[in-house]
Amino acid sequence: MSGRESAISGAELRPADLPETVRRALELCQERNARELVVLDLRGLSDATDYFIIASGDSEVHVRAISSQVREGLSREGVRYLGVEGERAARWVLIDYIDLVVHIFHPVVREFYQLERLWGDAPMALIEIPGST
Repeated sequence: MSGRESAISGAELRPADLPETVRRALELCQERNARELVVLDLRGLSDATDYFIIASGDSEVHVRAISSQVREGLSREGVRYLGVEGERAARWVLIDYIDLVVHIFHPVVREFYQLERLWGDAPMALIEIPGST
């Protein structure tokens, strides 16, 4: 990872365990100050995708900014998304990269849907932003 290297807590996931696209998407979220970054490893639990990134923005504008940063940053590196949902309302934006799905929530909506709890069987890593502790 870059100079904004993250510590990943959790016994089952380490930075080396994550594919480059997942690590890069996390960095891009961090570049727009995403909150409460979490990675769920869904391999073996879901046929739909391998990883979820779950992040929060403080407002609709912040959610859109994180979404744009991820899409544009990965696009510059040749990684294309299959689809984007929810960007107009910006309460819950979903970016589908097939093997990775990025969920960016407004905090109230994240609390309501509780994806981390829904996928509680998945190995999870909380991404700590350097200097935030």
